[in-house]
Amino acid sequence: MHFLFHKKGSAYMWLKKSLFAKLLVGMLISAVIPLSLSIVISYKTTSRSVEHQLIELNQNTMDGGMDNIKRYLNDLNHLSVSFYHDQTLMRYLKSADVVPVQTLFISDQVAGIYNNRPEFRSVRYISSLTGQTFTKSDLTQVGVTIPLPAVTIPRNEEEGWEKDKGYEVATIGKERVLAFHRPLVDYPSTLVLGMLSFYVGLDELKRLMRPLSVSEPSEGESVMLYIRQDLQLLYASGSEEETAQVPEASSVGLRMEENRGSINGNMNGRNGVFIYVRDKYQDLPLTMVKFIPASAVNESANRTLNRSLVIQFIAVAFVLVLASILSYVTISPVKRLLRSIARVETGNFDVGPVTGRKDELGVLEHRFHTMIGSLDDLMNREYRNRLELSTARLKMLQAQINPHFLYNTLQSIGTLALRHGSDEISDKIAELGAILRYSMDFETETVPLHKEIQHIEHYMSLQTGRFKNKLSYTLSCPVEARHVQVPKMILQPLVENSIVHGMEKGTGTGTLHIAIELIPAQLCIRVMDNGKGMDAAVIDRIRLEYAARQLHTGQERGIGLINVLQRLRLQYDPGFTWDIQSVPYEATVITLRIPLESIPMNY
Repeated sequence: MHFLFHKKGSAYMWLKKSLFAKLLVGMLISAVIPLSLSIVISYKTTSRSVEHQLIELNQNTMDGGMDNIKRYLNDLNHLSVSFYHDQTLMRYLKSADVVPVQTLFISDQVAGIYNNRPEFRSVRYISSLTGQTFTKSDLTQVGVTIPLPAVTIPRNEEEGWEKDKGYEVATIGKERVLAFHRPLVDYPSTLVLGMLSFYVGLDELKRLMRPLSVSEPSEGESVMLYIRQDLQLLYASGSEEETAQVPEASSVGLRMEENRGSINGNMNGRNGVFIYVRDKYQDLPLTMVKFIPASAVNESANRTLNRSLVIQFIAVAFVLVLASILSYVTISPVKRLLRSIARVETGNFDVGPVTGRKDELGVLEHRFHTMIGSLDDLMNREYRNRLELSTARLKMLQAQINPHFLYNTLQSIGTLALRHGSDEISDKIAELGAILRYSMDFETETVPLHKEIQHIEHYMSLQTGRFKNKLSYTLSCPVEARHVQVPKMILQPLVENSIVHGMEKGTGTGTLHIAIELIPAQLCIRVMDNGKGMDAAVIDRIRLEYAARQLHTGQERGIGLINVLQRLRLQYDPGFTWDIQSVPYEATVITLRIPLESIPMNY
């Protein structure tokens, strides 16, 4: 016992510490469980499919057998009315006198019918007028002392002799036979002359029913034929002992509500399925039942299961071999990576060259080397960032020299223009000076919205003077929105984008509309133009740059649309949203939605 626990503990530790063990067990589980589920599902599906096909095939075969039985009963029916075709015989049958000649003639006719069919065990005619009984029997099969079953003869046809009463299952000796009774009526009156009865052995029925059984009786399959509404058993396939053990239809639990169907049940201690077909010959109900054992129904599914088990064993063996190969290929780079980690722990960042593997383990090694390099460069990168920030501030300081010089120079030119009476030139110079002063105020980061609007009005005044009648614009803003604090320089890049890319690169003309409105919890800014617009690829590129948090730097003029979006995201994210809709030369709309709870108000 201690040895077993030791083995279990060792296996657990091996599984816990070994990547190879985890791969092996994992691949076995991943192979065995799906295959097992597949086998179970396939087995059940195949069983249902085979059972359905088997039932349908047998029902079609039983339909053919039922047609043969109805033709056979029709032949017996035609034989029973042959007395009506013999005028002499009918005259003798109508006579109430007992005359030897008549008696001999009637006996010969009964014998003639008996000899017509080898399966007949007895033919009997009982006269209701004279009380005589004429019988022809096979004494070697029936025996002299064995009486025939009694039968009640109606006095006339109006007594309601039902046609299904003309058929019943009778026993002569130990043999089950079909008893067929036909009242002979003296038409056109309703007087019954007598009763003609056929006692038919089952030889012909056995021949007709034999094709319905595809297996040996020893395999448990059985075919049964019931007649009448009360389901009298007429025929059952198999030996005499097995036939004697066939239960009545009611005892096997059959509930046959339709003309065709199947019911699961038990017969002679065997589970299986009862397949039944119902039909009628004239008014005689016929019910054919076939019992198929469950072993025969599931035989095909069992063969499929056996093949699937063989495939599963082969798959498990293949998984074992594949797991061994993959474990070596997988564990080798992992061990190499562990050695590199050990060197890094000692402070040695020289971890050697990266292998050329392109799979996940190769990517892991490459990322590990990249991480080690990043650790080594982290402090230097932080220093470079601070240095670049200082350099940018220095450039901004240097850039302030030129704007001040330009602003002072423009003031001098404006004064000179006024002296010479050029008021329009003086106004334009004043607007340009205001633009420069607003743009170069690097100390102020947020301004009231009305200053942004004033800046845009100066800017558009210069642009309309430049484009003359080719450019027009409108601006709408509610009074309550003019005091909202917004980041500086967010409107001009949008307007400049519409003029430069929408109009100058388009037809050279256009209309621009700036709409600002306060909606619940948001400040909404829309810039609309009817210029060249943007195609879907450009809009997608802007969305990708925004998602990647990229800024436009370097050679581009102005701050740019994407930079405005990124600045607003940095200040208002996640409440800030934006959208671009463009139909070239119809309408291009850039929409900014800034959350009001993040916006200070300045009154």
